[in-house]
Amino acid sequence: MILRTALAALLLLTAPARAELDAAATASRAAEMLEQAGFALLEAEGARDRVEALTQTVRAYEEGLLALREGIRQAALRERTILLVFEAERDRLSRLLGVLQSIEGAPAPLLLMHPEGALGTARSGMIVSEVTPAVAEEARALRGQLQELATLRALQDGAVAQLTAALERAQDARSALSQAIAERRMLPENFSRDEAGMTELLDSVESLDGLAALLSADPPEGAPDLPDFSDARGSLPMPILGTLLRSYGEADAAGVTRPGLVLATRPRALVTAPWPASVRYAGPLLDYGNVIILEPEGGYLVVLAGLGTLYVSAGGLVPSGAPLGLMPGDPGAENEELILREPQTAGAGLAETLYIELRENGAPVDPADWFAETTRD
Repeated sequence: MILRTALAALLLLTAPARAELDAAATASRAAEMLEQAGFALLEAEGARDRVEALTQTVRAYEEGLLALREGIRQAALRERTILLVFEAERDRLSRLLGVLQSIEGAPAPLLLMHPEGALGTARSGMIVSEVTPAVAEEARALRGQLQELATLRALQDGAVAQLTAALERAQDARSALSQAIAERRMLPENFSRDEAGMTELLDSVESLDGLAALLSADPPEGAPDLPDFSDARGSLPMPILGTLLRSYGEADAAGVTRPGLVLATRPRALVTAPWPASVRYAGPLLDYGNVIILEPEGGYLVVLAGLGTLYVSAGGLVPSGAPLGLMPGDPGAENEELILREPQTAGAGLAETLYIELRENGAPVDPADWFAETTRD
């Protein structure tokens, strides 16, 4: 009974270490992504359009860092699984091995003195001959798991060092992007804006919904001709790397529902334009932080709320993928949790939230129908 229970509990350990392979493959892929991002950062210095090059570099760093953190998380979870099984079965296996060693080490005459006579002696001999190879096989499996633990820990240690260096380079890329945008000569505005009217408008609104509704009802004069936005349904790229926190109309902890998506993001994550658009509004609004309202086509508005640094202003045009701004946060906040050893802390670094709302003819619609990736991790 002891042997059967012990062997059953060790099935998790005798299977191929797929989790280790996945963690190593993820970390290896992340290393390649970060290396390519490093080359891109060097090349961006001489690029004709430094803003575009640095935007791609920042996003490449963010994707590489995300993959590297996932590799660390997978390795930590696998390590935790192995240790839990070891802890649960350690005493039982030790007793079993002790019994078998005592049987094997007993003198031959004593083995023949079975209470049930010769038949009992034969049966006990058959049991020992069948059990011993199985236990030896499990011992080899245990040695393999100990080697896997050493590999996983080495993987995590190496990944942490790489993560620390990559975070510094990513911050350098963000700083360079901010500087390039500040130095870039802005093109003439493509449609008119009324500063006094906008100030009066902001003073009159009491919510984000109110501002979006007023902008929808008051299209600007000379609005630019942009690609057909309705054709983009279901294919828009997400404006930021993050995790879906709340879906359209889903209540938060306080029971409040909003007609948009809430994404959990890392501090100072880059926000980009999902489609060519004119900027109807960019600036602070009530308690929403900095808000950007894009008009990709007449009758449509894309609202992004919760930003920190802004790279655009009202009245301008942005192409698809253009940098709009950064999420709030201390540049050092990303370094606070480099390695996640507990499954419950997998999202510990997602300290900021971006709110995304999409309006069609003045009414909010579910953005999940428009963006290509809105799954919850």
